[in-house]
Amino acid sequence: MQLYIRIKNNQPFEHPILEDNFKAAFPHIDTDNLPSDFSRFERVDYPEIGVYEVYEGVVYQQVGDVYKDVHQVRNMTSDEIAAKKQLTKDEWKDTLNWSSWTFNEDTCSYDAPVSMPDDGDLYRWDEDTTSWTNRTVIDLS
Repeated sequence: MQLYIRIKNNQPFEHPILEDNFKAAFPHIDTDNLPSDFSRFERVDYPEIGVYEVYEGVVYQQVGDVYKDVHQVRNMTSDEIAAKKQLTKDEWKDTLNWSSWTFNEDTCSYDAPVSMPDDGDLYRWDEDTTSWTNRTVIDLS
């Protein structure tokens, strides 16, 4: 799917336009020979955001001879990291609160003392036995 974007004052203007819409709106423009107030546009996939990163939005920037999405991601401040960790701990305490699990600083989440089996079955955590229990699937047919 080809996209185009309008350029005003050497800056991208509004949002990218799908090719069919572009041709309908600007039938007199040859897409193989764009005037200076239009450019091809390439979508860039949304980035994977790290546990301690913040997505701040996207801007359109010229990269070579096309405009592209440039995603803005920044590292959290130490205060933001501390607040996120505290929120995670508070939510854990207010919901599951399994004492056998430990907080993982790297993932900002809790880890079971024993890994859940990876055999395709469904499991639930049993805090009394500190183990994973196979869930019984009831056939209602």
